[in-house]
Amino acid sequence: EGKIASEHLYTFFLNMDEFGDVYEQQYAVALFNSVRFEIEGGGATQSQLLHRKDPLAGHSIFSGSLFQYLEENRKWRSRFISVPNSYAISLYESKTANERGLHPKATINCAGYKALASMEEYMELINTSLPGIKAKVGSNPFIKCPSEFPLILWHPYARHHYFCVMTEKEQKKWHAVLQDCVRHCDNGLPEDCTVQTPAFTDAVRLHRQAKGHYGTWAMMCGKPPQILANLVMETLHPELRNVIGPRLKGKMQQRQRNWMLISDAVYKQVLAQTTGQYEALAEACEVQRPKLDAMLRTDMDQMITAKEHVSSKIRALVLPKAEQLLRTSIQPYISSILEALMEPTSRGFSEVREVFFRELVEISKNSLNGGGKEKLGDHMDRLSMLAFHPVKMQSCYEKVEELNLEGLQQRFDVSDPAVFVSRAQILMREQMDNAVYTFEQLLNQSLEAKGENDMCKTIQCCQDRVLKKYDYDSSTVRKKFFREALLQIIIPYMLQQLSTSCSPVLPQFKELIFADFSRFLLVENMFEEVVLQSVSKDIMMAVKEAAVQRRHNLYRDSIILTNSDPNLHLLGENPSVDWASKFGADEPESTVDGGLIGGGGSGRRRKQVVSMIQLDGLPLPYESYLPEDPKSPDSVNEIRDLINPVVEMVVPVSEENQSEVTNGTEPATGTVTVEDGVQEDVTHVTTVMEEVPMKSPRDKSSPQSLLHQTIYTDCAFNFSAGEWIPL
Repeated sequence: EGKIASEHLYTFFLNMDEFGDVYEQQYAVALFNSVRFEIEGGGATQSQLLHRKDPLAGHSIFSGSLFQYLEENRKWRSRFISVPNSYAISLYESKTANERGLHPKATINCAGYKALASMEEYMELINTSLPGIKAKVGSNPFIKCPSEFPLILWHPYARHHYFCVMTEKEQKKWHAVLQDCVRHCDNGLPEDCTVQTPAFTDAVRLHRQAKGHYGTWAMMCGKPPQILANLVMETLHPELRNVIGPRLKGKMQQRQRNWMLISDAVYKQVLAQTTGQYEALAEACEVQRPKLDAMLRTDMDQMITAKEHVSSKIRALVLPKAEQLLRTSIQPYISSILEALMEPTSRGFSEVREVFFRELVEISKNSLNGGGKEKLGDHMDRLSMLAFHPVKMQSCYEKVEELNLEGLQQRFDVSDPAVFVSRAQILMREQMDNAVYTFEQLLNQSLEAKGENDMCKTIQCCQDRVLKKYDYDSSTVRKKFFREALLQIIIPYMLQQLSTSCSPVLPQFKELIFADFSRFLLVENMFEEVVLQSVSKDIMMAVKEAAVQRRHNLYRDSIILTNSDPNLHLLGENPSVDWASKFGADEPESTVDGGLIGGGGSGRRRKQVVSMIQLDGLPLPYESYLPEDPKSPDSVNEIRDLINPVVEMVVPVSEENQSEVTNGTEPATGTVTVEDGVQEDVTHVTTVMEEVPMKSPRDKSSPQSLLHQTIYTDCAFNFSAGEWIPL
């Protein structure tokens, strides 16, 4: 079985070499587009709200205690979890370990995961993990949660993580935090990288299209190495499952558990390989960039002319077929797709406005009730992180989660609307932070100019200005999102329909491109641009019509004025206002997580966005001491052991030899949790080996030779049953 897995891995790593060739080609194309845009310029609509460059500087998101399930001994253990501004979940043995700046026991990157809050939802995903296994409805999972409030991080390939809390309130808060971690880590491709990001996304798309996979892809999440690992596992995972799955032994739950461990082990190997391959690939392209850039700037005019000439030839071939496809299979559905996108998304953005407004009302009430400067500083300090407070933003996110493309998914090969939901939620968070930052800067400017007299009126004036700007920007951002989403849905469908008749003819157009320009002008990319242009007009008209009718509070582009408030954008260079220092407010204990910036020794504490949950003193059944970090099987032998498990027998120790076994020590008494979850009184005995003088390695009685013969028995005597049981 290990040999089969190795052969499959070798095959797919060869396919990654093919991806490398595609990436190098798309890198040159992306560089051409970037340099051309830099030279010609673009007329993007200017934002009315200010944008904060590093909103989470000096902050962490959340920290608190919960319970984690350990697969090695099938026990639950209390953990202290810290979520820094990188959104990578760090697990510590205790809060003290975190405060001392110790390394975490484990770190979880949530890209590609789903945060679940019910065991039923988890079992629906698990019961389809292996072929030929049809679990009964309501079948028991292979873990037993000691409370009614589980929290599970599920991944299609990597290890699953199980947590639980003791109250519903804690579960809701932790679930919102975990969802935010997933949302942030999924958005791993930086938009400001105008060459690397489009080169990578186009290379992934073309690589999947070459294998017949068109349409949206739910696992396009995380950083490039993670996306490449998902790309490999997309094909490798089902093949290994079909080969290894039937060979797994044991009960259904045990086979599911063993398959997850095998899947995680394979995923780790793939991720390690793709990380090294991508780093080498990206570095090789960056080394060539200065040379390519110089060539582009020298011959840009000739390249643009050559591209237009070849594109006109491709357009003459493709456009009649594309227009026919548009009339019969696409235009009748554009309005229904747009409406399905607009309604939940617009409700989400409206909820963002409402949440922001409610927070400002609270600040105004504080001013009217004579709360004082310290109280105002406290309110403003919390407002500054509103966009990154997952609990307060949850009502906004839930609105857009109602997006439903049922009936359109099969026609246009939309695998999962979660792709659009996640993107809309990221945009909502950005708009909330822009509104908060703009309000902060306007209020600070007004207070410096007019003083603190009539504070309520000053707050009201700033509020009105910001809400008006938010309405404009919300309309602009949503219209762009709708256009991009429609293109993501329609273009893959058109390419799939047109590629059969057009792709065989495309190579003949390569002869029209000069050899010096062939690296930057690819006929495949020009073909896709022609298809995109053919449908762009219909999409633009559909969105424009919705704006003209003022549906869902959309505005026409002509209404949005550029430079409508030129002095405001001068404030955009200012850092975030430190309201606690400005008004002398004491930093609340509930907003500090105790973690140090950059580890121990710096002495500066990070402000925490979400208040901490305290679980001190709450008992939990099945708690045990923490072993080493859970590890997946990393070797072929370990994977083989899961497929064909070896049963180990433990010989019980007689009562009369108990003193000899314990080496004269007193047996420890306590409780042990057996397989059925019942706790029983036991006497715990652990064997030890006496220290003896070292002898020659060739002496069979020496400790070195006995090392592989000695069995360390760990068992307990059950007084009620009158027998020894292994721990």
